[in-house]
Amino acid sequence: MAKLVDQAIEKAKTLIEALDWIREFRDKTTVIKLGGSVLENAESLHHILVDILFMETVGMRPVIVHGAGKRISQAMENAGIQARFVQGRRVTDEATLEIVERVLAQETNEFLASEFEKIGGRAMTLNFDSTPVLMGEPLDLQSADGTRLDLGHVGQVTKVDRLVIDKLCHAGKVPFIPSMCLTEEGQKLNVNADTAAMVVAQQLGADKLVILSDVNGVLADPDDPESTISSLTASEASRLIEQGAIVEGMVPKVEACLETIEQGVRKVHIVDGRQKHSLLLETFTTDGIGTLIVKES
Repeated sequence: MAKLVDQAIEKAKTLIEALDWIREFRDKTTVIKLGGSVLENAESLHHILVDILFMETVGMRPVIVHGAGKRISQAMENAGIQARFVQGRRVTDEATLEIVERVLAQETNEFLASEFEKIGGRAMTLNFDSTPVLMGEPLDLQSADGTRLDLGHVGQVTKVDRLVIDKLCHAGKVPFIPSMCLTEEGQKLNVNADTAAMVVAQQLGADKLVILSDVNGVLADPDDPESTISSLTASEASRLIEQGAIVEGMVPKVEACLETIEQGVRKVHIVDGRQKHSLLLETFTTDGIGTLIVKES
């Protein structure tokens, strides 16, 4: 009996630790970027959706922006189309765009909302068949020598329909937004999910952006996955990049986080989405499990 009481007390301590964070984040918007290997792991995805439901239940306003890179690549392979990437962007011709829209904006978007509702949440798909909320323009990308790169139907988000998203959050519904946008002429464009989530966070005036990744965050030692740096100021993160301590694919991710902070989002988290209940652990515990990047004090 004493053991059961001790276990209950530990649970109560955890709830009390979370109390201050719950009060701080209540009624504030958190944008969550979902994609990558997390979507391919049913158990990880389930725990993330449960975390999102918890966040909404305690008064937070989660907004989900998602990609579907691996699913798109698999569908392209099934169709006999070779995937090509330039500077991390998928080259998107007409045939590829059709697959991107079907797999990302329809199948994956509806699947995520459906899975969320299965566990008791209320979701709204904001895709081209319902209410698209991301407007944009073709991405102007250049090579190192200044030559313009033709990526086809690839875009960048320039405007977010904040009114639609705010109304949904106020009504207790969680928006699920695929990383595609529309031009003023009605052209559909494929958008990098990380950059789409960052623009959404900026234009919603979000308190924080959480990027669910397949790494633990920023590492003090790139060869040691246990060396996660729990928090960094923007200047500290910049210095680590200059010193070469942040390497390879983490460099553009951290640079994009710094740009997001510069645009007014107070906190950006990089979290391993494969970790069970990673969202709750990062949001409602003092130490967290990923890397938190903030502006200077």
